[in-house]
Amino acid sequence: MKREGYLSWDAYFMGVALLSAERSKDNNTQVGSCIVSQDNKILSMGYNGMPTGCNDDRMPWDRIGDPLNTKYLYVCHAELNAILNYSGGSGSLKGARIYTTLFPCNECTKAIIQSGIREVIYYSDKYADSDSTIAAKRMFDMVGIRYRQYQLEDKTLTLTL
Repeated sequence: MKREGYLSWDAYFMGVALLSAERSKDNNTQVGSCIVSQDNKILSMGYNGMPTGCNDDRMPWDRIGDPLNTKYLYVCHAELNAILNYSGGSGSLKGARIYTTLFPCNECTKAIIQSGIREVIYYSDKYADSDSTIAAKRMFDMVGIRYRQYQLEDKTLTLTL
């Protein structure tokens, strides 16, 4: 008889997104994303951070101040990084789903739409009332991309070796 209580696909992939977020060097917000194929294969992962080659120690991480001295003009969001990190050769992200720890901003939403991803599963929607999130949801609704909040599972998982 097979073991019961194993991780669901949603729990597994959201766990990967949460683990990816731990790579972020942002001292305020850590976001991770995991893109998955229709047959539950991990295609790509990403986290919020500076573009490749930009020295993290020389880049601004502040949230407040002159825009050129804050992180906002420089940081690549987790969703965009996951899309850009995809190296599936001639394949595409068409029909994939993305697990992300924070609901995507309007800019990442554009990239999600353009990439062909069809579903967004998010952990937190803490900026739900922001213009960016409202615009993102409008775009998702307009093009028929499904989005839903990840539901925590009510069971404690144990590993038996």
